[in-house]
Amino acid sequence: MTVHLRVAQKQDCPRLLELIKELAVYERAPEEVTVTLQQFEDAGFGPRPVWKAFVAEVDGFVVGFALYYVRYSTWKGCRLYLEDLIVTEIMRGKGIGKLLFDRLIQETSELSFNGMSWQVLDWNEPALKFYKKYEAGLQFGWLNASLSTEQILNYKP
Repeated sequence: MTVHLRVAQKQDCPRLLELIKELAVYERAPEEVTVTLQQFEDAGFGPRPVWKAFVAEVDGFVVGFALYYVRYSTWKGCRLYLEDLIVTEIMRGKGIGKLLFDRLIQETSELSFNGMSWQVLDWNEPALKFYKKYEAGLQFGWLNASLSTEQILNYKP
């Protein structure tokens, strides 16, 4: 099996969204994927793109991807923020995730960023085991916080 890595293109977006939905099912939150294909395409390939991704193909079919954006830390400076690393279920365990993650490390170095960060669910043992192979630091004690579109629209100062 030959795996080909390349930069994602706009025409990949429908497949990437399929993989995102597959990941959401795995992470027990399928209802949380609310982004539309148009919004996803615009965010990556519109006039002000905010994300970039590397895709992994086997026989011309996208079987995984790693999507990132630039995060600025007031403590660390520019960092690559890995939003999602996804390999379709039937292709897991074949080294594709490693190829994608290694490409992200290379990208971080090429951009002269001060590191890379991401989140991982505390129950996702396969992912935790994968990241531990890289000697990744896991930060306990931080909680995720967010406001939804509805909360922002309904906010009254």
